[in-house]
Amino acid sequence: MSNDLTLGVLTWLRLVRFTNRSHQLTNEFLKRFGLTTAQFDVLVQIRAFQPLNQLELANKVTVTEGGISRMLVRLEKEGYIVRTREWKTNTIRLTAKGESVLERAYPAQVAFQSSFFDEVLSKEEQQTLYTLVSRLEKHSRTKGLPPLDDSVHLER
Repeated sequence: MSNDLTLGVLTWLRLVRFTNRSHQLTNEFLKRFGLTTAQFDVLVQIRAFQPLNQLELANKVTVTEGGISRMLVRLEKEGYIVRTREWKTNTIRLTAKGESVLERAYPAQVAFQSSFFDEVLSKEEQQTLYTLVSRLEKHSRTKGLPPLDDSVHLER
């Protein structure tokens, strides 16, 4: 079986393992600030684009539209955001508490994420990796599934 693994598959497996471990460590790291990775992402997007509505926010984050609704209720209950009705639209803004947590968490998170790369890659290697991963990500947006092979039978 290991002979069947192409360089592409081995690279994909490494990327998946790195991503999973990075997410695991990031979740643990952000607990220091009382946040999950998804909450951090939402607060950062609100900070950057406020005021914005729920649909605009859902399009900017990695949370589903249903998930964003539940998260906003929680973030509002915890005092990080405020939702106000402006004409026909509910807009979302950070509160002073939301700004305060990001003032502490954001620079720490940037330093933590950068350390994954700064500790083992030169600036030139980081630029090359960024270019290659960007190309892969862009290609993945238009990549479709291969045609279904009739010889493969999926069991239910």
